[in-house]
Amino acid sequence: MAEPAPPRLIVLRHAKSAWPEGVPDHERPLAGRGRRDAPAAGRRLYVTGCVPDLVICSTARRTRQTWDLVAAQLGASPEVVFEPRVYEASASTLVAVLRDVPERWRTVLLIGHQPGVQDVVLSLAGGGEAEALARARVKYPTSAIAILSLSGPAWRHLAPGTATLDDFTVPRGDTAT
Repeated sequence: MAEPAPPRLIVLRHAKSAWPEGVPDHERPLAGRGRRDAPAAGRRLYVTGCVPDLVICSTARRTRQTWDLVAAQLGASPEVVFEPRVYEASASTLVAVLRDVPERWRTVLLIGHQPGVQDVVLSLAGGGEAEALARARVKYPTSAIAILSLSGPAWRHLAPGTATLDDFTVPRGDTAT
């Protein structure tokens, strides 16, 4: 019997947000560009076969709006957890959140914020596609997607260097208004 494919982690930085005056950071909505780019990220996940079983999303308004626009493109209904610990999280906090994922979830989408998303990708990636690693090191823009394959079968063993960065892309939506 063939061994199952390794678990995959998809790390998505929320789409471009607006900065309305007087609005607390946690409640900032997506900007127009973000509303165009988030569906493009969802289409990218769909066409590459990276449809998640589980979504772990920050509770911030911009991440929830990003998820809603991504989800509309997936043709699936994964379980979604809005996790307060993801908002303003460090890489170590994000790893702790991911270690709590039950083994039954094979493809997990994490939607969060800078610098935590970039830091967790670079920390976990013990290797991978050289150009993707280089681009992820330089900049992790809004709507960027990193796809990592885990080296072990269980999320609880996640640690620095235990994943391979398979892809890093920055989908952009139609720029027409």
